[in-house]
Amino acid sequence: MNISRTSYPRIVIIGGGFAGVALARKLSKLEVQVVLLDKNNYHNFQPLLYQVSTGGLEPDSIAYPIRKILKDYKNFHFRLAEVLEIEPEKKNVITNIGDLKFDYLVVASGSETNYFGNASIEAHSMAMKTIPQSLNLRSLILENFEEALLTADLNERNALMNFVIVGAGPTGVELAGALAEIKKGILPKDYPDLDTRLAQIHLIQSGDRILKEMSEVASAKAEDFLEELGVNVWKNLRVTGYDGKTVTTNTDVSFETETMVWAAGVKGAGIKGLNSEDLCTRNQRIRVNKFNQLPGYTYIFAIGDIAQMETVEHPKGYPMMAQPAIQQGKQLGDNIKLLLEQQPMVPFAYKDKGAMATIGRNKAVVDLPDYKFQGVFAWFVWMFVHLFFLIGFRNRMVVFVNWVYNYIRFDREARLIIRPYKKKFKVDNN
Repeated sequence: MNISRTSYPRIVIIGGGFAGVALARKLSKLEVQVVLLDKNNYHNFQPLLYQVSTGGLEPDSIAYPIRKILKDYKNFHFRLAEVLEIEPEKKNVITNIGDLKFDYLVVASGSETNYFGNASIEAHSMAMKTIPQSLNLRSLILENFEEALLTADLNERNALMNFVIVGAGPTGVELAGALAEIKKGILPKDYPDLDTRLAQIHLIQSGDRILKEMSEVASAKAEDFLEELGVNVWKNLRVTGYDGKTVTTNTDVSFETETMVWAAGVKGAGIKGLNSEDLCTRNQRIRVNKFNQLPGYTYIFAIGDIAQMETVEHPKGYPMMAQPAIQQGKQLGDNIKLLLEQQPMVPFAYKDKGAMATIGRNKAVVDLPDYKFQGVFAWFVWMFVHLFFLIGFRNRMVVFVNWVYNYIRFDREARLIIRPYKKKFKVDNN
């Protein structure tokens, strides 16, 4: 990897997400050598991926080069690499560009889509966890309407204009709201010779309410907002399969659609060598203690989505969201300083700053520790918070200008098919 050994302890961080970047920033003032590994050379602001998928933003406005984030930090190295395996006892990381020895290892590899072992859904549905996946979804949505213009088959046209979103967490709710606004304000202008009123947006939730991690008040109001926009909200309905044409459920209800978006679950992005049953949970998160250390390893840590720190308040670990990741990254930076000074580390204590989701123009729900509100003010709060946590002044300005323009003109300029996408069907020969 062409990284020289120094007298400083080498700390290897796997992953440039919220947790990894927060930790790297904290370590910048210590006399340590920091090596950050990621398969992308940018930090991705995942909460706004749905806006890339729906043409509201271009991907470069929610991504920021990792090297630029940490360019002024001494003894910092970044390598574009995919981690293949970890050898804990040898203190070695195996990547596609070579091996790397470490003194301390921090796994911040994040999460990935969880299909719960359903092969048909994995093969034919669309995910939205990365920028390439979001661009694929954007292209598919636009291509569907182009194809709908060309077909005389009414059933095929309806399937092309029907969208099924599985999972009514923040990602699913925000995507459904954005698609509803496209249907209402943009499609009639772009496709005047197509009856876009026939387009249907279905949001399916297996539980009895949407946004189940938020308050019941927020959940009910979000459902009201979605129904106002014309979204069909289905609760207590579980999707069992999708063959690329038909979505089947645990009842006699089915949906004919060319596009199903799977937003129903995530799991830890595990790495070989740390994926044994004694270290990992069923959803591939790595068990850690109150200092984010792995059981049996004082020199290996896990933070963010990949880490499962079980407490009385959170028996299944902290939510796989940005705030726990950022807080764990910062806390671990402080603890590594204490560790190097041979001082006792401080247990991690999560400060719940609340949750929020936007459903569309002037529509959002916000749950803060002491206040809960919905509507226009919540929408402005949502925008301010997301602008604040974006990395880079340019990105904040670009996103802000896009939002103002979209609000005034009721338009989405990024509805471009830059990279055409065709669904690849996997054939099961068994």
